[in-house]
Amino acid sequence: MNLTPEQEQIGKDNFNEAVSFTRRDFITTAAAATTGLGAAYFGYEKLKGKPVKVGFIGTGDEGSVLITQHPPEYMEIVAIADLRPSNRKKAMHGHGNEHRVGLINKLGDEKAAKIKQFDDHKKLIAAKDQLGLEAVVIAVPLSQHAPIAMAALDAGLHVLSEKLMAHNITECKELIKKAREKNLLLAVGHQRHYSVLYDNANQLVKTGLLGDIRHIRAQWHRNNSFPGRDSWRKGVPKEDKAALEKVVQEYGYDNMDELVNWRLYNKTGGGLMAELGSHQLDACSIFLGKVHPLAVQGYGGKNFYGVKGIGSKDKQEDDREIDDHVYVTFEFPGPHYDPETNPRDICIVTYSSINTNRWEPYGETVLGSRGTLIMKTEKEALLFKEASPSTGGGGPDQRLWVIKSSDGSGPVLDAYETTAPSAAASDTTKAMGDKISRGYTEEMEHFCHCIRTDNHKGPLEGGLKCNGTVAMADAIMALTANLAMKHKVRIEFKPEWFDPDNPATPEADFADKTA
Repeated sequence: MNLTPEQEQIGKDNFNEAVSFTRRDFITTAAAATTGLGAAYFGYEKLKGKPVKVGFIGTGDEGSVLITQHPPEYMEIVAIADLRPSNRKKAMHGHGNEHRVGLINKLGDEKAAKIKQFDDHKKLIAAKDQLGLEAVVIAVPLSQHAPIAMAALDAGLHVLSEKLMAHNITECKELIKKAREKNLLLAVGHQRHYSVLYDNANQLVKTGLLGDIRHIRAQWHRNNSFPGRDSWRKGVPKEDKAALEKVVQEYGYDNMDELVNWRLYNKTGGGLMAELGSHQLDACSIFLGKVHPLAVQGYGGKNFYGVKGIGSKDKQEDDREIDDHVYVTFEFPGPHYDPETNPRDICIVTYSSINTNRWEPYGETVLGSRGTLIMKTEKEALLFKEASPSTGGGGPDQRLWVIKSSDGSGPVLDAYETTAPSAAASDTTKAMGDKISRGYTEEMEHFCHCIRTDNHKGPLEGGLKCNGTVAMADAIMALTANLAMKHKVRIEFKPEWFDPDNPATPEADFADKTA
């Protein structure tokens, strides 16, 4: 649904009004929700002692985002490692945009010059004592997440790895076991766990303002149909080719194209569900109480790239292996679900990711019986009231107020036809700011805080919000969806898959069934 700017503003005002009512004292204390709110908002203290000395392994697109967002008060980058010379250069000088500014622009010439550079993660890990290294941040191709994380853990280093956690669930369980054995922290970068915006949105869901949630719709739609337009298909820089073409196989890649365009191949990536869908299914499961899904089915196909007569010549000649259109349906248990006594309490989550249209770019829409919550591109939250016989609709032309229910059951939404937002919705000390953090900074802050305080507790006890066990559940959702699409079947999730101490995995279990 594409709303006018005026309608979107009303939706944002509605959200801020609801947040100000349901979390008034808390929001006032935490101040405006913009950037750097981790310690104040999520309730942990500012870092005591010196910043944690960290090495960054992988400085491409995502690694450079993390470099830009890293908190120097908590984290001191002492070294970087990347196979590709072009990536190391960009790590220092940036990509020419605000999202990837580079270490020189972030820290200044003097500090950036002290950061050691390595052309191999093994060399960085081997120099850990010389560097005083305590932890690594890993942002490399998916197939290398687990091997590099395992090497770091074996060397006694804490790990923050980008998502997905690993290329398969066996690797996930091995990493969790290794981190426990070594008494080290293992965090995974599903940054919505540290988003102030998503946390406030989830609080509205938990208070019951949206009513009964039976459906969540999520999507990430892109249009790569124009000639030469595709952020996942890149040329191989000459300097990278000269440095690596003869040795790239030593690092697990068949050729340079597989290294540079790793997202396009099954051996090195996990397709649209791993790269995009995992973020959004993670968000949906948060809204549903972080419960595990019951089943998944769907369709995935190469419907655009490599199809004769469709798109421009470069699209028709594209040889990628991953699906370019995916559509999946997840069944999640509702709050009162019981397989024996209440089996129909189920919430459906649908997800689609396509490459030929961006009418609705990406986000999640939570459809409740009393209201609708729209999460738009991780930056905005819009709230609209569902129509009722007494108040009419709280659609895009109506503003909302939150009032106490007459029966004492809690706050409810009410709609009024007016042109002005409430004072609470306009109050900058209680409303969402214009530059809302996506959570990258906060996840790195908390990672360092947990290292300094030796906090190995669970998320509900102040520990890492996305530790290995939490991240493995997200990987299970994405990779099982891939299995369901590949074999065109409905797959029921098994509890033992989500148990780190049980060797069962969806890959092995499904292979046994279809052998």
